[in-house]
Amino acid sequence: MATANINVNKQNVLQLLTSGQEIPFVIPEYQRPYSWSDDEIITLFEDLWEFSIERTHSDGAKNYFLGCVVSYEENGERQIIDGQQRITSLFLLLRAVFSMLEKEDNKTDEVNNFIQKIKPALWKENEMTGKEDRSKILLRSEVVTDSGNLILRNILESGEADKNAKDNYSKNYNKFKELYIQKSQSSPNQIYHFVLALLNYSILLPITADDQETALTIFNTLNNRGLPLSDADIFKSYIYKKLDDTGKKAFINKWKKLETDAEKVNESIQSLFYYNMFYMRAREKDDKSTTPGIRKYYLDKNKNRLTPEVIDDLAVNLQLWKVINGREAVDGEEWSQNMDIRKILDSLSSYTNEFWKYPVSIFFMEHKDKANFEEIFLKFLRKLYVMLLTRYLEVPTINAVKVDILKLNVQIINNSHPEFYAGFEEKKLEDEYAVNAEKARTDKLIIAPHKNMVRMLLKVLAYQENTQTDLLPGYWEIEHIFPQTWDSKYYTLNEEEANEKLEHLGNKLPLEKKLNISASNNYFAKKKDRYKDSKIAIIKKLGDSTLDEWNLTNIDTNDTKVCEIIKGLLKAWVDEYEGKEDSPKTPEATPEELAMIKMLKEKGLI
Repeated sequence: MATANINVNKQNVLQLLTSGQEIPFVIPEYQRPYSWSDDEIITLFEDLWEFSIERTHSDGAKNYFLGCVVSYEENGERQIIDGQQRITSLFLLLRAVFSMLEKEDNKTDEVNNFIQKIKPALWKENEMTGKEDRSKILLRSEVVTDSGNLILRNILESGEADKNAKDNYSKNYNKFKELYIQKSQSSPNQIYHFVLALLNYSILLPITADDQETALTIFNTLNNRGLPLSDADIFKSYIYKKLDDTGKKAFINKWKKLETDAEKVNESIQSLFYYNMFYMRAREKDDKSTTPGIRKYYLDKNKNRLTPEVIDDLAVNLQLWKVINGREAVDGEEWSQNMDIRKILDSLSSYTNEFWKYPVSIFFMEHKDKANFEEIFLKFLRKLYVMLLTRYLEVPTINAVKVDILKLNVQIINNSHPEFYAGFEEKKLEDEYAVNAEKARTDKLIIAPHKNMVRMLLKVLAYQENTQTDLLPGYWEIEHIFPQTWDSKYYTLNEEEANEKLEHLGNKLPLEKKLNISASNNYFAKKKDRYKDSKIAIIKKLGDSTLDEWNLTNIDTNDTKVCEIIKGLLKAWVDEYEGKEDSPKTPEATPEELAMIKMLKEKGLI
């Protein structure tokens, strides 16, 4: 394994930017658009201003640290991995300062000195004349989704920006000029100390690697200011480079639309790539329990997985997540109007980890065009719910279903009725004691479920109410019908027993957050009025009931009820999937009908 070369060398702003004479700076295609706004620009300028004042009135050459810049060299250029916002802003600031100095009527020695120092930090020098060539800028942005790349170039070349422009390059450049003018008017003697501090005493720590992978690793290790550069950004660049000019334009339009549509439903292109990886793995019959890194998977040199067509697959897959995350039907997608499908998808979304997403996504992508998709999708989702719920109740760990899910993923390909390796099964036991013990154990798992499964169970219970025609609210809280804190003056309870029963499923319901706050720890008689205002059918039904008290006995009774409902539901869904539903019986024929059938048979008519 080759050893990566990394160069770390502390430099001031002037030194770093001037080094662009030999190795120019490039913001790669896959980087995010320039996003600094007034807040960051004003903070940077004011911090440097205060620093310059401090230097002026104190002994010693203090430094102001501006942060790290991570890059790698490729084709004689410095590809910026981390620090693009800062580097871009520094170029804009230096260009603004240069413009102000160049316009000075009285070119003092200080002004001429700074002008000569800034020139090689912005533009290439002509080797013959030693003069700057303002068309050869030391910073270039190639961000594929940033329409302002040309604007940045024009600003750095001409020193002019439209005052009414809305792009960040123009607004920030004009803001730097505005701040400079304000300070030069209020503190004319300090402004040159500011320029000196900016050029010579503002320090950066450039970290240069010899390849992209090393630079990205360094960035992801150091970055603590926000989201690291996503793999999707890298993939965007790889696909973009393969296309001709016409293909590039179409691809960027698709990418922007996908990015916008995904953000609207709280999804990301990165996640879509991840779901798609499991689909591709399933098609390759890969059911290994070890999940490869997404970048390693797509950029495998022995495979051709990162093609322009992948963006179309992601767009198709997003239709599923619009329904799940957006919680609404999607135009043109008939299945998305099926409330039974939407309810079970909403119930699955409360599973404790993301393993449920992969088979759902794969089944959708593989079978969505079948004529009976609604029917097979609903049966599949219900069976999946049973599997996930029962396995986690039995073994409440994150990896409880991992191996089985990966096997299921592969089975879904070319098979709309895949075999499940786990799920609800009633154990057939001969011994009566063993039967009773097993029933008690199963009941206990449902009555007192692991806390991670409560929401998943409550959703299914709520959706069993016939009057619950819509999805539950997007945000709701778990309501304890008998309050978690009770007044011992009214109830004399065994505290240990009470606390245990309060967490039973029979004492819990989904309730809108606002109503949950107002219900608080009131007793049942007071809560009922709040329950009546709920739009959740199961809790409104309780509010409209004739009950005037709710105690531990009610919890026991309700435990038994909800346990039987859930067990019956799980069994029904499994039987439905396995084709074991009770088929309608053919009515028995009357003697007259039997005689008629016999006669028709004898005559050869049937």
